[in-house]
Amino acid sequence: MMAGILAEIPVMSQARIIDAALLDVVSAEARISPRRRRNHNFHADDHAACHRLLNAVEPDSYIPPHRHNDPAKSESILVLRGRLGALFFDERGKITDCAVLEPGGAAVGINVPNGVFHTVLALTPNTVFFEAKAGPYLPLAADEKAPWAPGENEPGAAAYLAQLRDRLSAIE
Repeated sequence: MMAGILAEIPVMSQARIIDAALLDVVSAEARISPRRRRNHNFHADDHAACHRLLNAVEPDSYIPPHRHNDPAKSESILVLRGRLGALFFDERGKITDCAVLEPGGAAVGINVPNGVFHTVLALTPNTVFFEAKAGPYLPLAADEKAPWAPGENEPGAAAYLAQLRDRLSAIE
């Protein structure tokens, strides 16, 4: 039913208004995605020097803690809709900081320097954030994945996601 909707939205070679209708489309795609999240890229391709994208995430999507070691790979995230939990970790997996982000809230976004372990998780359905970081896209290297956290489809991932959610509920 919703499959292929994003194929109808061209990659940005012209101006585009980021409106509620676009957020609705990206959220609908996330809901039917097996990973329960979906990107909508504004950059032309994975080799672009600057990556700008919408990222729609549903509450049951698990993004394992990770870092970007490349000095050019700091990233910035601004929440456009919904509520997003953001957590930062030290090298051993201890949470060093966390926040609940929402439009118009006390915190609306984060800036993540390269080398810092972090993750985000949706706290409400239809959460969408804008992300900007340097390209080109490269899959995470082994030393960029948190060794103390389960991978996306590994045993324990759902339980770990629940622990992160519990930690965030303590600050809400």
